[in-house]
Amino acid sequence: MRIWIVKFVDKLLGRFLARVLPLSPKHEVLDDIRRVLIVRPGGIGDALLLIPTIDLLVKKLPGLRVEVLAEKRNSQAFQLCKNVTRVWCYDRVRDFWSLTTRSYDVIIDTEQWYRLSAVFARGMTAPIRIGFATNERRRLFNCPVDYKTDAYEPWNFFRLLGPLGICTEDPLPEIFLTVPDQIMTKVAATSSLPRKSYVVIFPGASVVEKRWGANRFRMLAERIVAEGFSVVVVGGKEDIETGERIVDGGLGLTLAGKISLIESAAVVNSSRLLVAGDSGVLHMGFGLGKPTVSIFGPSSTDKWAPSGQKHIVINHKLPCSPCARFGITPPCPIGAKCIQDISVDEVFTGVKKVLKTKTGAADPDAF
Repeated sequence: MRIWIVKFVDKLLGRFLARVLPLSPKHEVLDDIRRVLIVRPGGIGDALLLIPTIDLLVKKLPGLRVEVLAEKRNSQAFQLCKNVTRVWCYDRVRDFWSLTTRSYDVIIDTEQWYRLSAVFARGMTAPIRIGFATNERRRLFNCPVDYKTDAYEPWNFFRLLGPLGICTEDPLPEIFLTVPDQIMTKVAATSSLPRKSYVVIFPGASVVEKRWGANRFRMLAERIVAEGFSVVVVGGKEDIETGERIVDGGLGLTLAGKISLIESAAVVNSSRLLVAGDSGVLHMGFGLGKPTVSIFGPSSTDKWAPSGQKHIVINHKLPCSPCARFGITPPCPIGAKCIQDISVDEVFTGVKKVLKTKTGAADPDAF
């Protein structure tokens, strides 16, 4: 289903239902929580950044069965989490109707803004319903949770565990995603990956304002190859043409549109570095513990950018940036100057810096 259709239906039907449905009954205190349903509609990035919260939940409640209600487009992300028992898709009719007959001890709606997921949670059988209190949706939870618009998103997800008495001040694990061994083996055997060290480029983005452009990525790939590294492009079907442009003439390998999300994770996992804009693939690289160079413009770096010594974030911080709010990036009247003015030199400098720095000392195998 097209995203704009979902947003339109949510704005009309979701808002109406969130206002007229009865308030969620007062929550019960449960001594024994066995089954939890986590609702995660939306894109890949949010799904990946949610995984540390799932891991913490299972760590604090051993033996817990965690099921996830996602979309087809982000459901594969949860294959990178060992603590998810089952994934349902609400845009798969059989899954949706099967869920309506099930009951849970706790339902956690992790959607930040839209209301239809909260409507679904209200209709399910569960004594405890947790979700963000960002608009009318707060009425449908008996454990509404505040949402901080300036916080790194994994920390907002952690806040959803507060009503269960679970909290943490520990830093995020350096690695919180795991590629199944069979996927690593399959990709190594079938994708013709370079034998020498390679850099992964993901040129895509959910909206045009976040895309740096095929020509710039092409020039970046030329410089990387000139220094003795290989280049591998990953992406979806919408990135096929861009991927071919980047590696045209034998410059590298493009797998855009040829492999699945989980297989792309295996490719990133075997790489030396990931270069990407604000995207789900960027969060994938971060969660796999890979060094990243990220290109930001409309999005908030405080909220979405990886942090740490292995990560370089390039952002010109124009006065109008970030402009993305509440899951929406508005059309830009100045041609996305915030990201289009980022030069190939800047990104290549970041690539060299990350590859030369591994544990604080120069990496002899890098540039």
